[in-house]
Amino acid sequence: MADEANPLPGLLQAAEEATPVEAVDVVAHNLHRRFGAETVSFLLVDLTGQAVVRLTTVGSVESGQDAERISLPGSVYGQVVRTQQPHQGTVPRGVRLITPVTNRGDAIGLLELTLPRTPAESVLRAVREAARALAYIVITNQRFTDLYTWGRRTTPLSLAAEIQHQLLPVSLACEAAQFTLSGALEPAATISGDTFDFTLDRETLHLSVTDPMGHDLHAALLATLLMGALRGARRAGADIDEQARRADHALLEYGGGHATGQLLRVNLRSGRTQLVNAGHPWPLRVRAGRVEEISLAVDQPFGLPFPHTYQVQSLDLRPGDRLVMFTDGLLERGAEDLGLDTILMDAQHLHPRETALSLTERVLEANNGRLEDDATVMVLDWHGSGGG
Repeated sequence: MADEANPLPGLLQAAEEATPVEAVDVVAHNLHRRFGAETVSFLLVDLTGQAVVRLTTVGSVESGQDAERISLPGSVYGQVVRTQQPHQGTVPRGVRLITPVTNRGDAIGLLELTLPRTPAESVLRAVREAARALAYIVITNQRFTDLYTWGRRTTPLSLAAEIQHQLLPVSLACEAAQFTLSGALEPAATISGDTFDFTLDRETLHLSVTDPMGHDLHAALLATLLMGALRGARRAGADIDEQARRADHALLEYGGGHATGQLLRVNLRSGRTQLVNAGHPWPLRVRAGRVEEISLAVDQPFGLPFPHTYQVQSLDLRPGDRLVMFTDGLLERGAEDLGLDTILMDAQHLHPRETALSLTERVLEANNGRLEDDATVMVLDWHGSGGG
């Protein structure tokens, strides 16, 4: 057996030498050889966040084939995704290990091995390191193939849904010393174009949640214009009010509708937070065991043909706060009695990733699995500029 104390001998090199489609299989073969594993699987978390899809080894996953889909709620796989803690248990043919494959809070999937005997601590450590390396291998290789995107899709997407998902950030979660954040989107039966976005520069965290009018392809086109304008302005170094102005101008030029939106800018050094609200629902803040609505001035939505300017407002954000931004789909008919305050209080101990999913799931359940409007949420935990 190879040196178990060193988890990465030749692993990254072998993955780089393989094609992007075969990179995960190479990792599986590497672990099988090093630890004498009977089986090695990589399981991707699907788009819903409610299931994993098993990507088995050599040639077993190709576009158009059915892949094994395993529901997460109530399963050991769901426990590992939720807690981000490895699982070890006895199975008929040995010992099963399930280890999270996660990068900066983004739950990509799971690494599952069946070993012939109870592993030593050195093996457990090596498997954890291999799972960490696997996260980078997947992130790198998904740029070159649709395999991983296909693996996450357990239901067909409409053209509008395809556009909408392409507008979302590549990672739905992020962790840093100063914050932890995550977003979730539950599409309506007729896609309504909701989007959320985030990015970091050296000193600033940028967040946005937007909700165009209309449904299906029209909403997707509005969302494309909106996100293109916001990202273009942000990447050009524009201040938050100028980002809003350019988004407004883009929809006015198109002339096809309007959109509500909320833009947030957090200075990572000072914690100073700025916000623009363009006709959007007020955010919620969880602080010291209380949920409160943050009452802000509301400017008009993007794309309306009336002269106006967008106000840059200050938002009080303190270490330990949880900020929740959402679209009005979270207040959809059927969900008005859910009690967002109660859900957020019950979810105080959960990671933002699990909190965001819990909110969209509860709204979907309250509407018997069929939404009339997209339900989108972003959850930000602010740890403080010192990362404490």
